[in-house]
Formats: sequence, C-alpha cells, structure tokens
Amino acid sequence: MFKVENLVLEPNWDKVFPQNKSVNHQKVTFANRFGITLAADVYMPKDYKGKLSALAVAGPFGAVKEMSSGLYAQEMAARGFLTLAFDPSFTGESGGLPRNTNSPDINTEDFSAAVDYLSTLDIVNPEAIGIIGICGWGGFALNVAAIDTRIKATVTSTMYDMSRVTAYGYFDSLDEEGRYALRQKLNKQRTEDFKNGVYQTAGGLPKVEDLPDNAPSFLKDYVMYYMTKRGYHKRCPNANGGFLATANMSLLNTKLLSFAGEIRNPVLMIHGEKAHSLYFSQSAFKLLKGDNKELMIIPGAVHTDLYDNYEFIPFDKIESFFKANLK
Repeated sequence: MFKVENLVLEPNWDKVFPQNKSVNHQKVTFANRFGITLAADVYMPKDYKGKLSALAVAGPFGAVKEMSSGLYAQEMAARGFLTLAFDPSFTGESGGLPRNTNSPDINTEDFSAAVDYLSTLDIVNPEAIGIIGICGWGGFALNVAAIDTRIKATVTSTMYDMSRVTAYGYFDSLDEEGRYALRQKLNKQRTEDFKNGVYQTAGGLPKVEDLPDNAPSFLKDYVMYYMTKRGYHKRCPNANGGFLATANMSLLNTKLLSFAGEIRNPVLMIHGEKAHSLYFSQSAFKLLKGDNKELMIIPGAVHTDLYDNYEFIPFDKIESFFKANLK
C-alpha cells in the first residue's frame, strides 16, 4: 500500500518568478516506489477542453521547484499543457532522510513517480505524457526515458550528465588516480559523519562579494543565478550549504546514460552555444538512435541562460515539439 507522508507545504506563492494569472496552480503530494513522499506544484490552463497532455518537470540539480522547473511548468501550462514541477527526494519540500542528498536510482524513480501521478488524473490523457529535465535533471530525464515507456516525448535543457562530471570531473579532467583520491576523501568523511552523528555538508556557492575575480566563468554564472534575487530560494541546497559532502558517492559508481541508445520515443535536447556544459548534450546526443531525436543549440547562450532567460529558452520550439508528439 502506498503511504503518503503528511508534509508541511508553504501555502503562499514563494516562487522566484511571477505568477501567471491565466494559469491555475495547486500543491500536491505523492509517493515514489521507495516510500518517499514528493511535493509538487501542478499548473494547468484555466480554459481547456477535453483531456490534457501532461508534462513532468525537474531541475536544475540542487535547485527546487520554485525556481527553473516551476518557471518552465507554468509557461507550458499557459500554452495548454497540464504540468507538474516536483522537488526531488531529500530536497525542498519533499520527504526523505538525510536531507540534501541524491541517488541516481531514487532520483530516476522520482520522474517515474511523477508520471504515475499524472497518468491517474482524470483530466490527463495517459498516452500523452512527456518530461522536461533541466541541467543535471536532463541526464535523469534521459535515464528514465530509457526505462519508462509511458513517457512519449522528452526535452532536456542545458543538460548535465551528473555521473560523468562526478566520476571524470569537468571537461573529463579526472583520471583513475584522481578518482581514487576522491573515493578516499569521501569514505574518510563517511567515518567522520558516523563518529559525529551529523552529516557534513559540502558547502554551497559563495556569496557574490566573496567570488574571486579569477573564478571560472561558469561559477560566476551560477553565483549570479543562485545567490542573487534572480534565483535565490531559501530551500535550495545549492544556495544554502550545498548537498551533503558524501552525497555524490553513488554517482561515482553509476553511469546514467547506459541505455540512452534504446530510447524509442522522440527527444529534443536544447543547449547554449557558449555553455561550458555543451559537451554533455553533444556526447549524449551521439548515443541516441533514430530520426526522431534533435539537438538544438541556442546561439550566444550560456548554461544558466536556459534556467530563466526568455530571450534564450525556445518555448515555441518546446511547445511545438510536445504538441506534435503527445497526441
């Protein structure tokens, strides 16, 4: 029997983006197969006829539903879809202990649990469900699209492969010796956590005033999103101490995209031309097979432009992609 935890949810609008009055909004909860209760926002057009196509939306990695995923969900609802933006297990308003950790298996399951919820709504066409994964959740989106045949179309935006960047470092700069040193560090931290009875956090992003002048441009982009009024949210791990120091251990030993080549349904991958992370989408796209896959590169866009910048996010393309493939 699925048991849903009674979560405490914020009753007021506390998103980092303005509310669209043409869209209805409500908070919901549902359980995944691991018994963790997820919190989500459902958005739907006020005026609609018949059953709706539906989208589950998540990301970026270490963000919460009040940020980019909610922005995408609300915009797509304004364009005629029923959408659901959810907090992953262990983060935001969702359940799961310890807090602010992650799991390639459980987080992939989170997407399928969102599809479970959507597919049982009376106003949703269960044969017309798609997903959107932003940043690290783009990798999870491809991972779940390979296993969950109920997902009829997938969009990734500014995708990260979190297993690759964890095991190989940025730009694949980490070799076997580097990985071994990282494993030693993480396992030493596990011992310390057990001794102390407290999980050590990795530390979140620096404040704007503490950002070194010689910091990589992508770190500056992250800080200007997560640590300013533009994107800061009090429940966001990236902006408030970060994930647990040992959170990424499973990602060191897991390859998320092992079966990406077996995704049969359509996939649209979107990435910025100037994003440091572009190589993740380019590599993942090469794994995909069939003539129903597309990589769309946005001229001039950096990684975080696709979080919230309407000048760069191709919502018209996303809308036409889903309307063509969710029928």
